[in-house]
Amino acid sequence: MNAVIIAWVNVALGTLLTVFFDIPQNQLIFYLAAAMFVVMFYSSLSGLLGVAITDFIQFIIAMIGCIVLAVLVVNSEQIGGITGLQAKLPAATFNFFPTIEFSFKSLTETTQVLGISFATFLAFIGVQWWASWYPGAEPGGGGYVAQRMMSAKNEEHAVKATLFFQIAHYALRPWPWILVGLCAVVLYPDLSETDKKLGYAMAMKDFLPTGFKGLLLVAFLAAYMSTISTQLNWGTSYIINDLYHRFIHPKATQKQLVTASRINTLLLMLVGLLVTTQIQTLESVFKFMIECGAGLGAVLILRWYWWRINAWSEISATIAPFMSFTFLLNFYPNLEFPYGLFITVGFTTIVWITVTFITQPTDSQVLRDFYIRVKPEGFWQPIAGDLPREKSTLPQLLSCWLLGIGLGYSCLFGLGKLIFANWLAAIIYICISMVCIFGINKLLKTILL
Repeated sequence: MNAVIIAWVNVALGTLLTVFFDIPQNQLIFYLAAAMFVVMFYSSLSGLLGVAITDFIQFIIAMIGCIVLAVLVVNSEQIGGITGLQAKLPAATFNFFPTIEFSFKSLTETTQVLGISFATFLAFIGVQWWASWYPGAEPGGGGYVAQRMMSAKNEEHAVKATLFFQIAHYALRPWPWILVGLCAVVLYPDLSETDKKLGYAMAMKDFLPTGFKGLLLVAFLAAYMSTISTQLNWGTSYIINDLYHRFIHPKATQKQLVTASRINTLLLMLVGLLVTTQIQTLESVFKFMIECGAGLGAVLILRWYWWRINAWSEISATIAPFMSFTFLLNFYPNLEFPYGLFITVGFTTIVWITVTFITQPTDSQVLRDFYIRVKPEGFWQPIAGDLPREKSTLPQLLSCWLLGIGLGYSCLFGLGKLIFANWLAAIIYICISMVCIFGINKLLKTILL
């Protein structure tokens, strides 16, 4: 999955290079290799601290460039500002909440929710968020975000930084992309399904003056380098800490570990390039990642609440989706998304629950030490035994979760209403976000004390 994410980002950069510099497809891989080598070089030298510092700078550059592009394209003569954009696209395009028409006859009928079937809508809203592993949004927590949380000053900083990441990633960053994407639908209506990914880059090329064009190219390179450096560092940390140091060379010195890390970073870069050559569209990669992580999310959540889940539970839940995906791809190649997702989630759930009960639980002393350190909620009575149990904070955690969801959506929708000059709705969403912030802050004080 790590290599697939690297390849996904490479394809996006390759699209940009193709549009701007007319680089032939057969030569593109060499340019991508050069870009990855630069990132690999500085990330292997600087480690996590260097990745975090460069990410901070690159995020600012990327946001400035994307906002400039959005302003210029939206206010171009062909679009005519926000009002012109709204006039040139169907009204349903700007509805934040879908109108659901549902027939009880069959979920497979042509019922549509803003261009997607009811089943797809159901998968995104009711299944994907808890069932699928996705980088940056792992249910129950994962290495992608935990890597940054564990590098924070303390637990409070980690929680607040992660909350800021959610707002920046899901509410702030998408809107410049959304606006340019909507404009690209108007400006380039004849692009084929496989060429739709070119619309954003074509808007850059057609509407940015030379200076700003260079700025946004730098912004996209910054976004590319930020993601690649994170992926290389993250993937290498798994292999070195969890495989090499633990099983292959447990007595390795820090110098040997750093050397092994640099070698592995290079190897990971080469694997990422190899996978890049196999990808045709970004949409196919997205669906691949959603389906090949389907079912793992339940384990990642429940491992904090049920003592019986062990390493084999996670390993089986990691492997099972790939088995299901491969089977469906070979025997039911025309099965549409999300029915494959539903099948994979069910199959994976059966597999990991079965494996959990037929394998031995984690060593009781390890579980006991974990319980003393973490004090998890849920079904831990066989392990907790006579150990003192603190007052449950589960109601506060659930409240924080709901308020966090409310904060993310209210910021996303509120910013959209501001952009589309719907002032009353914008004020309502801003008020909701303020209430959510106040509630989260109050609850965190009680949880972290």
